[in-house]
Amino acid sequence: MALMGLALSSCSKYDYEEVKGDMAQTRIYTLKNGLKIYLSVNKEEPRIQTYIAVRTGSKNDPAETTGLAHYLEHLMFKGTNHFGVTDPEAEAPYLEEIEKRYEAYRQLTDPEARKKAYHEIDSVSQLAAKYNIPNEYDKLMATIGSEGSNAYTSNDVTCYVEDIPSNEIDNWAKIQADRFMNMTIRGFHTELEAVYEEYNISLTDDGDKLYTAMMAKLFPTHPYGTQTTIGTQEHLKNPSITNIKNYFKKWYVPNNVAICMSGDFDPDEVVATIEKYFGEWQPGEDVEQPVYDKQPELTAPVDTTVIGLEAENLWLGWKFDRASSLQADTLQVIQQMLSNGTAGLLDLDINQQMRMLGAWGAAIPMQDYSMLILGGTPKEGQSLEEVRSLLLEEIEKLKAGDFSDDLLPSVVNNLKLEYYNALESNQARARMFVNAFINGTPWEQEVKALDRVAGITKEQIVAFANRYFVNNYVTVFKKQGVDPTIKKIDKPAITPIPTNRDYVSQFVKDIQNLEVKPIQPRFVDFQKDLTFGHINDQLPTIYVQNKENGRFQLAFRYEFGNEADLRYGYAAQYLDYLGTDSLTSEQIKQQFYKLACNYNIQVGDRSLSVSLNGLSENMPQAVALLEHLMQHAKVDKEAYAMFVGMEAKSRMDAKTDQRTNFDMLASYGIYGPYNPRRHDISIDTLANTNPEELLGLLKDLAQYKHTVLYYGPMSEDELADALASYASQANVATKDVPENKHYVMQPTDSNEVLLAPYDAQNIYMRMYHNEGNAWNPEEAPVQALFNEFFGGGMNSIVFQELREARGLAYNAYAYYMQPSHQDYKDMFFTHIITQNDKMADCIAEFHHILDSVPQSEGALKIAKESIIKRLASMRTTKFGLINAWLTAQENGLDYDINQRIYEAMPNLTLADVLEFADRCIARKPYRYVILGNEEALDMATLEKYGPVKRVTTKEIFGY
Repeated sequence: MALMGLALSSCSKYDYEEVKGDMAQTRIYTLKNGLKIYLSVNKEEPRIQTYIAVRTGSKNDPAETTGLAHYLEHLMFKGTNHFGVTDPEAEAPYLEEIEKRYEAYRQLTDPEARKKAYHEIDSVSQLAAKYNIPNEYDKLMATIGSEGSNAYTSNDVTCYVEDIPSNEIDNWAKIQADRFMNMTIRGFHTELEAVYEEYNISLTDDGDKLYTAMMAKLFPTHPYGTQTTIGTQEHLKNPSITNIKNYFKKWYVPNNVAICMSGDFDPDEVVATIEKYFGEWQPGEDVEQPVYDKQPELTAPVDTTVIGLEAENLWLGWKFDRASSLQADTLQVIQQMLSNGTAGLLDLDINQQMRMLGAWGAAIPMQDYSMLILGGTPKEGQSLEEVRSLLLEEIEKLKAGDFSDDLLPSVVNNLKLEYYNALESNQARARMFVNAFINGTPWEQEVKALDRVAGITKEQIVAFANRYFVNNYVTVFKKQGVDPTIKKIDKPAITPIPTNRDYVSQFVKDIQNLEVKPIQPRFVDFQKDLTFGHINDQLPTIYVQNKENGRFQLAFRYEFGNEADLRYGYAAQYLDYLGTDSLTSEQIKQQFYKLACNYNIQVGDRSLSVSLNGLSENMPQAVALLEHLMQHAKVDKEAYAMFVGMEAKSRMDAKTDQRTNFDMLASYGIYGPYNPRRHDISIDTLANTNPEELLGLLKDLAQYKHTVLYYGPMSEDELADALASYASQANVATKDVPENKHYVMQPTDSNEVLLAPYDAQNIYMRMYHNEGNAWNPEEAPVQALFNEFFGGGMNSIVFQELREARGLAYNAYAYYMQPSHQDYKDMFFTHIITQNDKMADCIAEFHHILDSVPQSEGALKIAKESIIKRLASMRTTKFGLINAWLTAQENGLDYDINQRIYEAMPNLTLADVLEFADRCIARKPYRYVILGNEEALDMATLEKYGPVKRVTTKEIFGY
C-alpha cells in the first residue's frame, strides 16, 4: 500500500510514482517484469549518471563459496554470447569443459594432483581463449564516451556504474540489457588471479580487519558476521563456476534490479528505451531475501583483537535496526551529534582538546541491521583502554543530555545543507536511489527524512541514547604486530591468453556504426565565463555567480606555499585548537557549525588559500568570525606542546602504513631527498618554535598580495560590500609574497632500482622516466591519445596485457604526465601492485610493451572516440571555472587546453601515437621504485635492470 503523499501519475505515456515536495523530482517506474526505474532530471551538463543495482551481495553467497557475489561482479565485464567473443558456438564446449574441471579441481586436496588439474584447466583455457575478445565491454563503453566504468559489491548490493553522454542512452541500454540477460563466464582463471591480488591488497589494510572483526561479534550467526565480501583464501582458490551460474540465475532478474539515473534526459524517452531492451527479461520466481535468526542482544561488553603492521587503534560498535526503519533517522542525527567534523561531542571534547590522536564516528545502515561505529587512535603513551574510556564518556554525555542546546538544531541545519549539496550531483542523486531500493526504504520515507529529523527533540535523543547505549557494545582492539593468520600463496602457472586486440564482434561494429546526434562541446572561455575585477582598486577578484541556490565558496589565494615557508601549514593546524580573547575554541567551532559554514586554510607547494563555504545568507558573519579568529587567536602554550606531541605520534604512525610508505618512496624517486612529501619541519624545531610566531604569520597574511575567488549568489557589488571591512584594512594586499624554492624533478640518466622495505605479501612498484623535456602544449593531444590507448582504462594495452592476459595484478596502469607547473618537466611512469613472486614477470612485460607498443587501428579508433565524446559532453561549471583558470595559469596558458585536444583528435593517427611512444618511452632508462620485502623478491633479476639503491624507511620519511 502506498504511503500518504506518494502519488501515481499518468500525465505521461508511462505511469510512475512521485512524492510531493521531492526536490529531486524523482519518478519511479515499474515495468511489467518488475524492473524498477528511478529517474531524476538535471540538465546542468549533457551527461547521465547510471547505476544498475542488484539486490544481492556477499550476504547471499553460498557458505561454501564465499566471495562469489564479488567475483561475479568481475565476470560481468567479460561479455555475452554477442560480444567479447568471435564464435560463441565454437567457444561453448570449452567453457563447459572448464566448468566441469573446476568442479573436480575444488574437490582435490593433494598438491601434486591440484597442480596437474590446474595445468589442464590452463590448457583448455588456451583453447577457449582463441575465441575470446578481452575487454570488449570496456571498448563498448569507450566507444559511447562513458566515464567511470566500474562496479562494487558489499553485503547487500552489487551495483554497476557508468557515466554516459546524454545522447548515448539507446546504445547504453542495448549493451546493458544484453549484459544482464546473456552474461557469459569466460577468461575465468586470469580474472580469478586479479581478484586474488585484490585480496592480497586487503591483507595489509588493517581497517578491513577491524571491520570484519566487528561484524563477526555484532552478527555472530548472520552472514554479515560469518562471511566477508572478498571471501576466504581457501574459497578464492577453489571457485565454482556452477555456483556462480546458479547465483546469477536466481538473483540477476528484473524483479530484483533497479536502474537508477540522474542527468539530462526526457523521462518518457528513457523509460521507452529501457522497456525496449529490458522488457523481455524474464522475472525470477523467488527473489525474497533470506531470513535469518534474530541476532542475540549483547548483555555485556565483548572484546576482540586483530593484529597488523599499521598503528594501534580501536573501534567501538553497537547494533541497531535495519536501514529502512524509522530508527535510522535518530541514528543519523546521533552520529552527527557525536562526530560531524566541527562541533560534535567527539570533535569538541576529544579532538579539539587533543585528548587522543583522533576520534570519529560513523553510522552504517544496511538491509538487515545498522551499526554505529566510534573509532579512536591513541596519542603517545596512551593505552587503547584509555581511548575506549574517552569514547564511552561521550556516550554518557549523550545519555545525560550534557550537550549544548544549539547542537541538535545545528545538526538539522547542516543535514539540510548536505542534502542541498547532494542535489547538485548526479552521482549523489542516483546513489540515494540505489540505497532506497536495496534497503527497501519507500521513497517518500527518504524524501520526508529532513522533516522528520527537524522534529526530533533533545528529550527524544536522551531517551534513545539511554535505551540503546547500554553494556551492549563490541570493542575491537587493533594491536601492532605481524599477523600470524596471513598465508603465502605461490603464483599459479598461467599461460598468457591472447589479447586478440584486432578482433571485433558484430555487436561492437553495430554500436560503432550507429549514428547519434552529436553533442556540441562547450569549452571554457576564460574572458567570458569569468569576471575579473578589483575591490577598492587593489584587491583583485575572480568572480562567478551562482544562479542556482544559496550556496557560496569564497577563497583568498596567495601565490606561495610550503616551498617558501613550511610554518604556515602548522600555523593553520595550531589555529584549529585555539580560541580568542572573547571566544573559546569550542565556541568558535559551534558558531561556524551554527552558521552552516566551514573554513579551511590549505597550504600547497606553491599556493596558500584561506577559504569559506556554506550558506550565502551567513557569509558576512562567517567572514567576520574567521577574521576575528585569525586576528585575535590567543596563544595557548599547553595546547601547543600537546599539538607538537600529536604531530610526532602521527608521523610515527604514518611509517607503519603501506600506502603512505609508497607515497613517500615515489616522491623520493621523482624529486630526490628534497621533495614535497619529505620536506618538513623537524619535531625538535617545531617544539622550539614560539607559537606566537606562528599566529603572527596568520595575522599578517592579508598584507601579502592575493586574489579573492568567489562563487555564490551575490552580485559583484554585493560581494564588494560584504568584503568592504576586510578590503579596507591597512596594508591589505600590498606586500610581495615570499619566493618559492621549487622542488626539482630528478632525471633518469641511467637505470636504477630504488628499494624501500615493507613486509607484506605484495609490492608496490613504479617505473619512472624523466629526461628533462619541457612540456609542450602542442603535444597535449597526442599525449592524451597515448594515455587513453596505452595506459589509462580497462581497454588499454597495459590493463589487457598485465591483468587480462596474465593475471599479474588487480591494479595496473601507465601515464604520461602533463606537468602541474610550467617549469616542471615531462615524466612518464608505470604503476602496479602485485604479488611478490610476480614482480619479475611484471617488469619484463612492461618492458615488452614499452619498447614495442602493440598496434591496433581498432583500439586507437575507440580511444579517439572516447576522448572526443567525453570532451564534447564535459562541462566546467561553478567554482570549477575558477580552478580551471588557475590550472591554466600554472601551466602558462590563457586558454582551455581541452579545446586544443578536442580539435586535434580527429586528425591523429596510429603512426602519431607510435612515433610519440618510440620517442618518449621506448628503450629509455628507468628508475624502478619498489616498496616490498627484499627477502621475498627476486633480487638477482632486479640487479640485471640496474644497480640497487636501498633506502631506509627513515631516509624516505626524513625522520
